[in-house]
This record gives sequence, C-alpha cells and structure tokens, in this order.
Amino acid sequence: MAVSGDIIEITYNHPTLGSGTFFPKAGEGNTYDPGGIRTADDAAMIAGDGSPIWQKNRTRGSFEVVIENDQNVRNDAQKISDLMASNEPADWTFEVINGTVWGGSGMPVGDIQPDINAGTMTLKVAGGGFKKIVG
Repeated sequence: MAVSGDIIEITYNHPTLGSGTFFPKAGEGNTYDPGGIRTADDAAMIAGDGSPIWQKNRTRGSFEVVIENDQNVRNDAQKISDLMASNEPADWTFEVINGTVWGGSGMPVGDIQPDINAGTMTLKVAGGGFKKIVG
C-alpha cells in the first residue's frame, strides 16, 4: 500500500549562513527528482535499420515545494536569496507526512516570486542526488 501526501518540513544547514527551516503549504503538488541517469524520450532516436539509439544523460537532483512566505519574522524570501547568492551549497532534508525523510546537498534555483496575497512562494532546490535517509 502506498502512503503519500504533504511535505511537512524542509531544513537546511549552510556552512556560513547557518541553519533554518521552511514550512510547506498543505495540499500542494510538491515534486522531487532524485537525479542520476535519464534516457531521452525522442521518437526520432532510431537508426535506418530500425534499431533504437539510446541517448543517456546525467541530471541533477531537485525538489520543488510551495512554502509559506513569512515576511514578518522568518523573512523566507530573503533567506532564499542569501542562499542563492552564496557559492557554497547547503545540506537539505525534507520530511514527508508518511514518515520518510530525504536529504542531499544543493542550493535554491530559479526565480524568487512570493505571492503576497496568498502568503506563499515556490522553493526549488537543485544539486546532487536526493536520497531517502529515513523510512
């Protein structure tokens, strides 16, 4: 039986910026990619004799989560901006409501675009592979 659901907490530990926590919004479609080897999905990858051509590429791992944007106390958007500005990655964990915990090293990537009305923003962290460390 598969049990899945919300990511309930994200933590980071950075060598110079310290540690912190981001809090995901419940009921959102959050995703992760463990990284590794991918085989291209291209219908034209076939030789004249009909045999397939397998194109394999390495990809970085990532996770993408809709988080609360606390502007008053935690200053989440500024923390993400500071982590992006650093040349060093942080160690990250994210805990899923089913009891599993995933971890890896990386940094936030992409745009920082808080939704002021909803009080949320998307956090995407990319880096090395993210692997299950508990559960």
